Formats: sequence, C-alpha cells, structure tokens
Amino acid sequence: MADLAFLWHMHQPDYRHPDSGEFMLPWVLLHSIKDYTDMAAHLERHPAIHCTVNFVPVLLDQIEDYTAQFATGQWRDPLLRIASWPDPDTLKTEDRDWLLDMAFRCHAPTMLEPFAPYRRLRDVLAFVSDQDGNGLSYLSGAFFADLATWYLLAWSGESLRRTGKVIPQLMAKGGNFSLADRQSLLDELSSAVAGLIPRYRVLAESGQVELSCTPATHPLAPLMIDFSSAREAWPDCILPAAPEYPGGRTRVAEHIAQAQESHTRRFGQPPAGLWPAEGALSAPFLKQIAEAGFKWTASSHGVLKNSAGNEARTTSAWLAPEGLADDITLFFRNEHISDLIGFEYASWHGRDAAQHFMTEVKAIHLQDERNLIPVFLDGENAWEYYPYNAWYFFSDLYDALEKNPGIRTVTLSEAAASQHERRARLPRLTAGSWVYGTLSTWVGNPDKNRAWEMLCDVKQCADRALDSGLNDEERRDVLRRLAICESSDWFWWLGDYNSPQSVACFDRLFRENLKALYLLLKLPPPNSLDHPISKGGGKPESGGTMRRAN
Repeated sequence: MADLAFLWHMHQPDYRHPDSGEFMLPWVLLHSIKDYTDMAAHLERHPAIHCTVNFVPVLLDQIEDYTAQFATGQWRDPLLRIASWPDPDTLKTEDRDWLLDMAFRCHAPTMLEPFAPYRRLRDVLAFVSDQDGNGLSYLSGAFFADLATWYLLAWSGESLRRTGKVIPQLMAKGGNFSLADRQSLLDELSSAVAGLIPRYRVLAESGQVELSCTPATHPLAPLMIDFSSAREAWPDCILPAAPEYPGGRTRVAEHIAQAQESHTRRFGQPPAGLWPAEGALSAPFLKQIAEAGFKWTASSHGVLKNSAGNEARTTSAWLAPEGLADDITLFFRNEHISDLIGFEYASWHGRDAAQHFMTEVKAIHLQDERNLIPVFLDGENAWEYYPYNAWYFFSDLYDALEKNPGIRTVTLSEAAASQHERRARLPRLTAGSWVYGTLSTWVGNPDKNRAWEMLCDVKQCADRALDSGLNDEERRDVLRRLAICESSDWFWWLGDYNSPQSVACFDRLFRENLKALYLLLKLPPPNSLDHPISKGGGKPESGGTMRRAN
C-alpha cells in the first residue's frame, strides 16, 4: 500500500501598515473567504482523507484581526470599509482610488470573465479611463458600491456559493446593490472568517488533519543564521556586503518559540511538525528545529539531491546527518507531482486531472515500494487558476482516493510513525529551499542583497537599544516590528522578474516597516528608505505568488 502525504501550506505576510494598522493589501481576507474556507470544506466532505495543513502565525494574527473588524465594524481594510459605506456617493477619494487600483486583481479567465455584471464594470472603467480629462469623475457611488461587492463575490469560495444564501442571491441580482445587500454579504463573510480557526481545530481534534507550523513571521532562517549558506548549493552566489545578520540564531530561536506558543494557544496542543519557510533548511537550522522538540520537518527533492546525490528518493523518510539531531524525521517533497497540481492541472478537466494524478501515484508506487509519496504545495494561491476554484478537481481526487484500497492518505506524523524503521541517514544537509533547491529566490540579486543590508543596519541599532534598557512595552514593540521586517516575503518579491505593480507594493511595505522600527528606536530613518529598492519588470507565472521547483 502507498502512503500519500499531502501538506497544504497556508501563508500570507503582514499586510498592515505599521503606523495605522490599515491593511495595504486585502489578500488575507480574500484567501480566507475563497481558499481557506474551501480547503476546509473539501476535507469536511471527505472525512477519510488525512493530510497536514500548515499555518504560519502571522497569517493567523491577521485572520483574527479580520474577525475583530467584522465584530466591531471598525474597518482597517479599505475593501470592507467601501463595501459597508452607507452613502457611496460620499466615499473618500483615496478609497475610490484604492478600489480602482485593486478591484480587478484576479485571474480574469476564471474569476472575472464568467460574470457579465463584473465584466461590465471593467468595461465601464476602461471606457471612462480612455476619455480626455477627468473621465473618472463620471463614475457614480453606485459604481463603486457594485465594484466592491463584485470583488468580494468574485473571491468568494465555491463552498460559500453552494451552501450560503446571500452570495448566490447577490450574484443573480447582478448589480444596483443596496446597503442592505452589502451588509448581508458582510454578515455572511464575517461568519466564514470567524469560523476558520475553529474549523481547522475541529478537523485536527478528530485526527483527520494534522496542523503544523512555520516560524512566526516566515523568516528565511538559513540566511538569518549564515549568509554563506546560500553558497552550499550555489557556489557563485554574491552575498550581501554585511558579513552576517546580527544575532541570527537567537532570532530564529525566538521565531520558533513564538510559533509553538501561537499554535498551542489557538489549536489546543503543541505542533509535532514544522514546515520551514519556503522549505528552506540548513544544518544549523535543522539543529535548532530538533532542539525545540519538533518530531519532523521537511523540504524538497532538490535539497535532498544536493545532500545525498541524484539517486536519493523522496519515497522514504530520512534521518538527520550523524551528530546533527537525534531522532527528527525529514521528509522531501515529490516535486514532479506537486508541481502538476500547482501549475498544470488548472488547464485540465477536473476529472481528467484527478485520474492523471492517481495514475502518477500508482506509477511511483510500482517503481519504488518504499511506499511514501510526499505532495507538498501552496494551499491557497493555485486554485484561482482552476475553474470553480478547483472544486471539481478536489471532489474527484478525494473521491478517488477514498475509494482506492491501495492508497492511504496520511498526516506527516502518521508517515513518520510508519516510516520510523525505514529511515535512511543523510550523509550531510546542503542548505536550500523548495525553489530550485537553492536560496537564490531570496539572496544574490543586487536588490535582494541591498534589502538584507538595510535589515542588518536596523538590527544593529535594535540590538544597541535592547541592550540599553528599554521598558517592557517598548521592548515588545521593537521585537514585534523586527519580526515583521524579517519576513522572507520582502526578499521574494524584490528583483527584476516580478511585475512592477507587485514589487512596488511589497517594496513600499518593507521600507515602511523599517522606518517604523527606526522610529520605535527613537532614531531618524535613513533617507534611503524614501526610495524604492527594486522596480521589477517581469511577467512571472501565476503572478509570481508561486514558483516551480525546477
């Protein structure tokens, strides 16, 4: 029998402005009402399917922030503020501008083109934008009310459309949405968002799902510990000018401890496993993971090949190199089959994709009877490229798996138990990630290196302030802001291969967080923080939110 181990990784960085708390981008909200709800619903409808779902604490923080916004009506997200505005004709200019910039950011073939009223809003905007002068001034408040409503409807998950009443009614109505219409939509979305953490906790308590964690704000831990780790898989990597990230090991330990506390508080038990940010492992980081008490961790096949040779297989679990960690189990994802789900099956009919996946799994099992097939991927960004948010793909896939006696779906803790006696020992661990098996997505480019240098500068200032006797509240504020600055996401987006629009958003938010940290330290922010680090210029696959392993 083959053991199939899914890991669905859920992550978004902190999108809140450090001064106002305002959400600069709405992705946590939109993925909450579309992807986190649907992924829970698929599992609830298929109780025989076991898997691991990984949540990053900084994402959970923001889900709880949205829950509080819905409960109080004190909106920190412009999209919700616009949708709830009593008289749309009196909307503030900055809210109108924000919505016009945001409200068509989606995968148009699956999320915009199927809806004629939403298309008409796009076409009206295109028409007035082409006029001379101030054509946008002709857009009425009703246009903005309908646009905000349709953006929320377009991002609503299939489970909400199929089980709720309000969303299908509003989609059928099409437009001219009243305040009562919009409020009823917000009420339904409020219930969905507030229910997310409890739903996953129930799935975990039933034993169907294992919940794992990532260090608190998703830091690229191997680089925080040692910049030169990038050269283990990429010897020619140009490193930042700073010799190291100051106090990196201590900071990584703090991120791990915060993740354990967050997980235990929210889900009622400590996590057994840790998915490192971007699957990025190094020997020193693995040692810290094991010392923190985790039973398993994971990366990707590219890291395994760089560590144990091209013949090393993902079909068994592994032990850490001798002397590095006592008994932690390592898993390495099957990159081929994971990337089929992430990048290829979206253009297939759902049933054909599910059948092809089953065929691939059976072929792997026939080639290697060590019985483990690890399928790890982003659990939130792929589905907008599928028709109906991958509803039919998951229905057909989970149905087929439930009916197949030769394939057993397992959590990673279950896989660790069944693989315990079969684990091979790694001869060494070469630092790398699930993207190309290297750390090149986060370092080596001049813009990425510059960002690391800016972070090193403020970290040195923070260390001096922390040593000089801040009070407890000041200390908490500094460490909280520093953790956000240490997120891997800023480095992911900087560079010339991402779109200028995306790069500008993340570049600005990174610099705003650095500025805020300097101000908490009672220091003037450097003038360099007023200027963009990166401009972008590419058109990456999947909008840049995901990368293939190779």
